Amino acid sequence: MLLDKNSVILIFGGGGTIGSSTALHLARKGYKDIRILDVYPIPSAQSAGNDLNKIMGTSLRNPVDRQLGIEAEDAWHAYRVYSMKRSNDPTFSPYYHRSGRLDCSGSPESIDDLKETVAKLQAAGLGHTVEWLDTEAQIIQRVPQLALGSDIRGWQGIFFERGGWLSAAKAIDSVGKELVRHGVRFSFGDSGTFQSLILSDDGKTCLGAVTKDGTRYLADRVILASGAWTPSLVDLEDQCCAKAWVYAHIQLTPKEAEAYAGCPVVYNEDIGFFFEPNEDGIIKVCDEFPGFTRYKMHQPFGAQEPKLVSVPRSHARHPTDTYPDASEITIRKAIDVFLPKFENKELFNRALCWCADTADANLLICEHPKWKGCVVATGDSGHSFKLLPIIGKHVVELLEGTLQEDMREAWRWRPGSGDARKSRRAAPAKDLADLPGWNHDSAVSDEGEY
Repeated sequence: MLLDKNSVILIFGGGGTIGSSTALHLARKGYKDIRILDVYPIPSAQSAGNDLNKIMGTSLRNPVDRQLGIEAEDAWHAYRVYSMKRSNDPTFSPYYHRSGRLDCSGSPESIDDLKETVAKLQAAGLGHTVEWLDTEAQIIQRVPQLALGSDIRGWQGIFFERGGWLSAAKAIDSVGKELVRHGVRFSFGDSGTFQSLILSDDGKTCLGAVTKDGTRYLADRVILASGAWTPSLVDLEDQCCAKAWVYAHIQLTPKEAEAYAGCPVVYNEDIGFFFEPNEDGIIKVCDEFPGFTRYKMHQPFGAQEPKLVSVPRSHARHPTDTYPDASEITIRKAIDVFLPKFENKELFNRALCWCADTADANLLICEHPKWKGCVVATGDSGHSFKLLPIIGKHVVELLEGTLQEDMREAWRWRPGSGDARKSRRAAPAKDLADLPGWNHDSAVSDEGEY
């Protein structure tokens, strides 16, 4: 699977997190013939990364996730991956707000989970990066905004000083601007919308791809990094399931925003989470739940016949979509707990955010076993935006045959590895077909979406 610097590389979904990161690392290493294809320009309007903000934090599920989290925090803060020097990387560092992060709960089960997290951090040699908060007073000392009426009786938590939030859409846009400077080529709209792969006569080698308008692109490698849409494009043998999570925004006045400036990200696994206001005084609030699916009969490329696939709906194509009525209740509950002084504020930008879950929450980054030269890079499982500065480096390592073995093993092709509808969560996702309130289209059409 070795490449040389003159290889022709197509990246579908290059307007999102993994695709744009891969293009950036290819360009920074001197690859010359890179073309990004997507339905929308960078940052893609249907990428989960095209968002107001995302949490920055380290995952401890396994050694690979731990390594990636540490690499990513370094890269956002001040680190050039290839120079190996701590120096400001202007593509990323302006978009990391190191406000800190509080993981907290008031339920006995969740507090036990938090204590287990501390034990894992200590065992991993990262105990110095966290502070256990045993009382409400200690929590308020770290997050004084929770003294403004929030009901935190019985809460305990962990404070991560090295954490905070990422200005997501702005960061991907920054990557896009650097790609332009490197001479990366782009095709958007129908000429960037995946239709099918071009295969050799024996059907075993990928020679390129055809887009919706009939354009044929020949390439040495085709990388499918289309996030939640990837299972709809090619047959992934049920390893990934597209799921949606929800959020809503609150607009604060300048005076209100001033009181919450610098507020750490507050995450409660029983309720949800919220961020400090951005520069426009907007707070994003999310609830916590297993996600929503949207199953329909669909035949991805390579599948023998139509089958049930969870197919996302692009908010860019369907701007009147919001979220289910049930989500209004849970979002309002999160506001009542975290931000009670804003309980009467109007909510806006109610939306679904689509990701691709795997059963074990590990990424799926490997060559498709049926088609040599076709690389799948997906399976973000709702926790991969923080990897924007570094995940492309590891995709390039896969292409060059140098990916470390534990990553290769964790991200391998693994059909039958578990139920991606449930993933690591306590319950399976609910399907949007069973939930009223989110679809406000007078007519529904999903033709051409990915």
